[in-house]
Amino acid sequence: MDAIKTEEELEFVIFCIENIAACLGADAGRVYDALTAKSDLLQRYVVPSYRALHTQGKEYIVQDILAVMREENITV
Repeated sequence: MDAIKTEEELEFVIFCIENIAACLGADAGRVYDALTAKSDLLQRYVVPSYRALHTQGKEYIVQDILAVMREENITV
């Protein structure tokens, strides 16, 4: 499990949560809960993938994380 180590990683996590919420028409708090309380996807996938994902466009990042959420039956 990787912890958020830098301000850039924190900003990226917030960016991901806000944009997933916007895409789903959901509350950002519920997305955060889905990625942390309902699963460990934030620490297990989003944070460790920061270096690769942050170089991509918003749509790619959001769709990539949503695909992993679907594969793992993580709901918001």
